Amino acid sequence: MASRWCQCAPRRPGAPPPARGPDPMLNALFPLGLAALAGASIVVQQVLNANLRAALNSAAWSGFVSYAVGVACMALLALALRDPLPPASLAARIPWWAWSGGLFGAIFIGLAIVLVPQLGAATFIGLLVTGQMLASVAFDHFGWLGLAQRSLDLPRLLGIALLIGGVVLIRR
Repeated sequence: MASRWCQCAPRRPGAPPPARGPDPMLNALFPLGLAALAGASIVVQQVLNANLRAALNSAAWSGFVSYAVGVACMALLALALRDPLPPASLAARIPWWAWSGGLFGAIFIGLAIVLVPQLGAATFIGLLVTGQMLASVAFDHFGWLGLAQRSLDLPRLLGIALLIGGVVLIRR
């Protein structure tokens, strides 16, 4: 008979404890940990790219190497996942601007290669995150590029102000 505290069947004496599913707290924390790891990897990437720039004496070739290694890694991932190549007919249905993400990635990498040695990693990443948040709030508020509109409100403004304040403190 199940107790009033536990709505499960009683265990037989000597039986192993019932199998438990994944811990919901771990399920909630895992993506957050991965996001933090991705953020840390951006810092490592920028420092490595800055070192490569110094060794090659070229921001452009350092960025090219960074992207070439990234392309190779993504190709290996696609092969490992057995992800089929999308059909060519799909390309005609995709808006032209959806193809331009790499352009903005190249701008980011190029500027990071030049600015990380000048500003330092912490200041650069602080300004990077501030710029991302300012742009994100604008994209949300106006619903640009097909995003659902999310109004700019006081908590979002305060969050941005705190980020800017954090960059000022880091820069000192």
